[in-house]
Formats: sequence, structure tokens, C-alpha cells
Amino acid sequence: MALEVVGAGFGRTGTLSLKLALEELGLGPCHHMMEVFRQPDTIEIWQKATNGEAVDWATLMAGYRSAVDWPSAAFWRELALANPQAKVLLSVRDPEKWWESATATIFRAMDEAARSEHEIAQRHSAMALQLIRENTFGGTFEKGPCVDAFNRHVAWVRACVPADRLIVYEVGDGWGPLCEGLGLPVPDKPYPSVNSRDEFQKGSVAQAADRYREESGP
Repeated sequence: MALEVVGAGFGRTGTLSLKLALEELGLGPCHHMMEVFRQPDTIEIWQKATNGEAVDWATLMAGYRSAVDWPSAAFWRELALANPQAKVLLSVRDPEKWWESATATIFRAMDEAARSEHEIAQRHSAMALQLIRENTFGGTFEKGPCVDAFNRHVAWVRACVPADRLIVYEVGDGWGPLCEGLGLPVPDKPYPSVNSRDEFQKGSVAQAADRYREESGP
């Protein structure tokens, strides 16, 4: 099974909602950071990729039809090259609102996990901090450098990917642009809206995702 959608958007650009949406559209399973939590044996492989070592992308992403969010978004170009038929999905939002959301959620969570006594949490946090804070944002979570990196990344993806292969998805756009870009019909159910800042801080993200799956039905 090859990837049909490669997500290039940073975390906190609606990526968990996109994961559920893609799965609803028949493009699942969709890889997301949540999958790394569920499969800790893959942390070592993501760490190798983060270190710049060669990775067998086909093996790592075996069984997935799509991928969004970090860590895979950091390697969108490698995944796009390995899956030349796949669409590249760039999720975006207002850069300053993105930074505020990321600071209150995933940036804080990574720092807290680094102090965990659990070995798996420590390894996951080490990989994520290196990949995101060090490699992506130059060693800081401060607003200026992060927003600048966000804007550069969006411009880079737009410049690299041919228009007929690229889907730019603005948070809050609903089914329309996503389905149009993928050439798929719009489902007769609400677009998923999960992983709000409040849900993340309360640790209820997984429950919110499960609720959407249950309420949306087959």
C-alpha cells in the first residue's frame, strides 16, 4: 500500500481533524503523531530520520494510505519522492494564531514529557524536540523565529510542488477544498473538528476523535 496523500503542514494546523477526514474519505489509515505514541517501536526509526540517516520509507509507512502532522510532515519531500503519485496536502492557518496554539499545547507537552520518568516518553520527547525545536525552529520556541520558519515552510512547499499535485488547506475550510483537491465527493456528515486547545490541555483528544467516529457512523 503506497501513500496517496502526503501531509506537509506543521502540527496545530488542524492535522488531527484532517486525519479523521482523510480516513472518512477512504484514505486511511492516516499516519499522525498519535500513531507514534501507539507504536513506540517506531520511535527509533523516526529518530534515525531526524538524525539525517537513511530510512526505508516504504517499510516505515507500510499500511498507511495517507500521512499528516509531525513527524512525517518534516519529511514531506522524501515521502513525496517515494510516492510520486501522491497528492501533497499543505495545511495552513494564520501564523501567529498557529504559534499561540502550538505554544499552549504541543510545545509545552514536549517540554513536560522530557521530564517524565517513563523511558518511552523520554525517547519520544527527545525525538520530537530534536525534530521540531532544533531542526525546524533553530533551537527555540520563541514567537519570532517560529513564525518566520512557518512562513518559510509554507512558501517552500508552494514553490516546490506543482499546482496539479498540491492541495492547500486552510483550517476551517471544511470538506469542500479537500474533496475538490482529491477528486472525491463530499460526505453527507459534518467535517471533523477535534483537538481544540482545550481538548489537548484536558488530555481528551483521543476521546474526541473516538466520539467523532462513533457519531459520524459508517
